[in-house]
Amino acid sequence: MAEAHSAVAFSFTVTPEGVDVSVNHEALKAVWYSGLRSWKKRIGRMKNGFMNGVYPASPVHWFVTLAVVFGCSLLDIDISFGWMRSIQSLSRVFQANEPLNACVAVVMFTTVLWIIMIVTLRYTLKLLLTYTRWMYEPRKKMSLVTKIWLGLVSLFVGRKPLLYSYQGSLPKLPVPSLDDTMSRYLRSVRPLLSDEKYRRMESLVEEFRNGLGRKLQRYLVLKSWWSTNYVSDWWEEYVYLRGRSPIMVNSNFYGMDAVMQQPTTIQAARAANVVYAMLQFRRVVDREELRPIMLNKTVPLCSWQYERQFNTTRIPGIDTDTLMHWKDSTHIVVYHRGRYFKVYIYYRHQLLTPAQIEHMLQQIVDDCQTPMVGEEHLAALTAGDRILWAKARATHFSRGVNKTSLDAIEKAAFVLILDDEPRDIATNDSEKLDDFGHAMLHGKGYDRWFDKSFTLVVCSNGRVGFNAEHSWADAPIMGHLWETTLADEFELGYTDDGHTKGQMKFTPPKPVRLQWELSKECQGVIETSLCVARDLLSDVDLHLLIHDQYGKGFIKKCSISPDAYIQMALQLTYYRDAGKFCLTYEASMTRMFREGRTETIRSCSLQSCAFVKAMEDPRTTTKERIRLLQAAGETHQDSCRDAMTGRGIDRHLFCLYVVSKYLGTESPFLKEVLSEPWRLSTSQTPHQQTDKLDLTRNPEMISAGGGFGPVADDGYGVSYIIAGEDVIFFHISSKKSCPLTNSTQFGNILVKALGDMKQLFVDL
Repeated sequence: MAEAHSAVAFSFTVTPEGVDVSVNHEALKAVWYSGLRSWKKRIGRMKNGFMNGVYPASPVHWFVTLAVVFGCSLLDIDISFGWMRSIQSLSRVFQANEPLNACVAVVMFTTVLWIIMIVTLRYTLKLLLTYTRWMYEPRKKMSLVTKIWLGLVSLFVGRKPLLYSYQGSLPKLPVPSLDDTMSRYLRSVRPLLSDEKYRRMESLVEEFRNGLGRKLQRYLVLKSWWSTNYVSDWWEEYVYLRGRSPIMVNSNFYGMDAVMQQPTTIQAARAANVVYAMLQFRRVVDREELRPIMLNKTVPLCSWQYERQFNTTRIPGIDTDTLMHWKDSTHIVVYHRGRYFKVYIYYRHQLLTPAQIEHMLQQIVDDCQTPMVGEEHLAALTAGDRILWAKARATHFSRGVNKTSLDAIEKAAFVLILDDEPRDIATNDSEKLDDFGHAMLHGKGYDRWFDKSFTLVVCSNGRVGFNAEHSWADAPIMGHLWETTLADEFELGYTDDGHTKGQMKFTPPKPVRLQWELSKECQGVIETSLCVARDLLSDVDLHLLIHDQYGKGFIKKCSISPDAYIQMALQLTYYRDAGKFCLTYEASMTRMFREGRTETIRSCSLQSCAFVKAMEDPRTTTKERIRLLQAAGETHQDSCRDAMTGRGIDRHLFCLYVVSKYLGTESPFLKEVLSEPWRLSTSQTPHQQTDKLDLTRNPEMISAGGGFGPVADDGYGVSYIIAGEDVIFFHISSKKSCPLTNSTQFGNILVKALGDMKQLFVDL
């Protein structure tokens, strides 16, 4: 309790001689510095808000405009068409002298002119960004219209933008026409349905298109006028937060360490550098100094999702969960050998150095105290049933030390797990790779706080990874943080004996052990959740595959998009594994629009099926197979472009379904469509989102990406990252309880499929 006593700034005692008042100067300093830091952040936000509000103009433009207007006024040139004279006449009411009236008129007219310029620039840029035909044109054969558009966008995007500078200029996600979505849907399911079932689906589509669909579409268009994004709020609420099943495996995803390098084997040192690098990233985001990601270095992507990356927790509820985000947090929470510690990352008005953080983390590693009763398995509550966790939180964590300790976890910048087991990423040992993936996806079911926006995991031998909650953002946002962190960690470096560099200027505060009073009833709830978690994680069949026979370098020579090529390989693999085609999900982003998140690319198409059948038909020539592969790849690219530009199928259908539920109407078509299982769910992990990471100069920093659990009980989840020119990492998941799936077998078939596809071009 020493830390608690030292936090009291004032104390007094009443004695027969009077009142004895004592003042803790260190505590007062801490209060002062905390308030000072808070005000500095508020002033910084106000400044950034102003700069974002006027972007792509700037305050400099106001001074330039003032100089021009003032110069014209001195030359008796009235560029205001009489406005300034009217302002001067109004100023005379206050009986000010003429020179002052003239100056006031110039300043007021300049300000109005500047505001008009800001509005014009912003809406012109927004109008320009609605143009998406450039995505459908080859880069080397752009039309004249696209070239003109490209020049105008380059002129209007401005220089040195802040992270959120473009938010006000991004267009809204458009609502596709009902007829277009119905046509695309029918085309997407044609290869999956028999003639009889397809005719039935055509009938359902026509009934919906000419009846209820028109009504639902009108309501959806009305919502799009009113809201910033007609999809994102409903997607977050109904797909993520209202889900009552466990989020471990079912929703959360994971990321892995760099494969080719392990800078140190000292756990506390590696954790300290990674924590410090992440906090530096948080500082850059808070100050909005992170450059917005530009598509093709021209079109800005929405940065909204970065707002909740840190200081964010998912709070369980009976009917729906909620996301809680705090503007700031001065601590992280560390879990080690069943115990929770609160670790301050700011002290004496400054962020602690890696050496100081290592010192504190080493104290935790060396601490021999045993966990309190029920403490070790506490996080199982976040891994189990959401309703059970919500009731337990309200009953057992709403007061006293339990509430205080839970607040410390939920308000932390993030949670750090110091694992007590070593793990490795051995490129020649698939079992170790699979084990590492399991550790990051679910751990033991009780040693990850799955509700935090992300949990950093550091193994006892220094290997690192993370587990991320999905509702607050999508994988590219965590990927950006992870790439930047690994790059910054590389710059921070380590001493020859594996410790962090630098000296401690002062001794940092000791970690504070969190206290718990968990009743037997609460312990029973924890164990119930742990049973659910163990059943879930024990059913995960996860296989990590390093494909190093060839990669992006060879694929680009085949005149096919690398992503389309891999998707065709996955179609061929699934067909060889299951003997049939299936509805396939590939995640695409819609961040060209404000608050955009994802859209579905339906990878299984008539063209992809034709290619797969040709590969299985020995009578088909190599030349014909290549033609069909390229045609399937182009179809896939068009679907990807449609998804990115707001012409997707599934988010539109999802929102129409939500509207129907609000209206209390049933649609046989929507009910059937939204119940269709995605037996092959895929996602490409983006990389090199930061210019700090140069894989050409530092190929050893290639990350293995990350993955997620299976979406369907009888299907596969496949995540992949195209790392560098010669390597592709695959993360394949399925369920052991399904006799029809086997992740290792799927990986072996995938290697064979990729080899067969390469041979087509070798034999040509």
